[in-house]
This record gives sequence, structure tokens and C-alpha cells, in this order.
Amino acid sequence: MSTSYPSDLNLEEFELLESFLPTAKPGGRPRSVDLWQILNAIFYLISEGCRWRALPHDFPAWQTVYTYFRQWKKDGTWIKIHDALHDYCRIADSRQLSPSAIMLDSQSVKSATRVHEAVGYDGAKQIKGRKRHMTVDCLGLIMRVFVSAASMPEREGGKQVLQQVHQMSPERQSRLFVVWADSGYSGNPFLVWVMDTLHWVLEVVLRPKEQRKFVLLPKRWVVERTFGWLMNHRRLVRDYELLPATAENMIYLAMIRNMLRRLAG
Repeated sequence: MSTSYPSDLNLEEFELLESFLPTAKPGGRPRSVDLWQILNAIFYLISEGCRWRALPHDFPAWQTVYTYFRQWKKDGTWIKIHDALHDYCRIADSRQLSPSAIMLDSQSVKSATRVHEAVGYDGAKQIKGRKRHMTVDCLGLIMRVFVSAASMPEREGGKQVLQQVHQMSPERQSRLFVVWADSGYSGNPFLVWVMDTLHWVLEVVLRPKEQRKFVLLPKRWVVERTFGWLMNHRRLVRDYELLPATAENMIYLAMIRNMLRRLAG
């Protein structure tokens, strides 16, 4: 099979994913759709930012593509694939499965006009939309992401996403003890919560007071680079998803595509 679009999977990338894809349900008609093409259609949508109905006609019917995306969102397949590839990337970089430190940050993005659930106004960024609370390891790979209304304070969203990291399997977070964050997460109540609830250490990395222009902060630049990776996917430049859970899965899918290129590109 030859590729037609830059977002398409090559053979090695598809073979990495194939073992994680659910098998066809017993009974009924045999599966006739090509899962390789289904995945290519989903990655095309994320990369090019089109609507489901606007998928090119050389892909399977958009209703079929969306049904697979939705089913694999509901049964946790996308998270399972993301975590497995995250493990592979760390092993390929000679790292242990569990990082010893992670970065915490948030990104506010505008929402589409038809999106109404979990939408708010971020006064600091002057953005009406949603906020992506994100944790990444030292390679810039996402651990967990939590999408909320843009009006949710950083500390509250930080609690939600850090709890998700804490609930990951032991081998993926057993060595973790340091969380680096920016000034939006400063303050004793949040610091004490991290220590008492999660038994981790919170280190706030502050911008030098004399520096008024943009500057790469130690450790903090890693998560900013991850935000840049996400913005390369047009579907993620604005939040078009009706449900926050769908928006989270779109982010995981963008990272799945990124990690596949690391491993087999």
C-alpha cells in the first residue's frame, strides 16, 4: 500500500499499532474495512483540521471512520496505544519506564462557536474556550492531559491531571518524585496538597525578575515544545470537539502520531 497524504502511516508504523487494535466482534458480518485506511483517515483529520464529513472520498465513509474513532475512545483503546508507545519511546531513549520528574502546565485555546460544554473565559490570556492541563516527561512526551473550561484555575486543573498521573500503573509512575511548574501553580495550599496527597515535591520555576522578554526557562521549555508539537496539528489549533473527553483523545492521537514517527519514521 502506497501513501497518499503526509499524515498517512507507513507499513512499519501501522505494524506497531496493529497489535493494539481490538479484534472484530464475534458474529455478524466479517469486518470488511481496512483498519490501515481507518487510521490514515483519523490522522488526516487531525493533521489537516477538516470536519468528519469533509474527509476525502478515497478514505472509507466518514461515518465508518467516526464510528471506529468513537468506539476506541469509549473502550480506552487510544489511551492504551498512547501509553504503550510512550513506553517504547522511553526504552528507545535508554530511559526507565517511569520518569523521575514531570512538567506541569496549561494551554488555553479558543473553542469553536458550536461548542458549549465546558467553555469559559481565561482572563489572564483573554481567551474564551477551553484549557488543556498537561503533564509531560523530560522527553516532552505527554503523561496525562485534562481538558476543562478556560476559566478553571491552574491549581484546580493541576490537581485533576496530577491525580490521573498518580493513578497510572506503578511501573509508569513509581520513580516519580518531582513536579516542575510555573508561577501559576505557586502557593502553599497547592504545594502542600501535592506533598500530602501524592507524596511528590513541587518545584516552581520562576522567570528572572529582570527579564521582560521571552526566555527559555530551565526544565520548563520542554512542555512549551510539546505545545508546539500539538499546534502543528490543525485540528488542535482551536477546540472543535463537543465534549472535553473527545478533545483529550484528539491530543493523545496527535502524540501517538508524533511517537510513531520517532519510533518508525
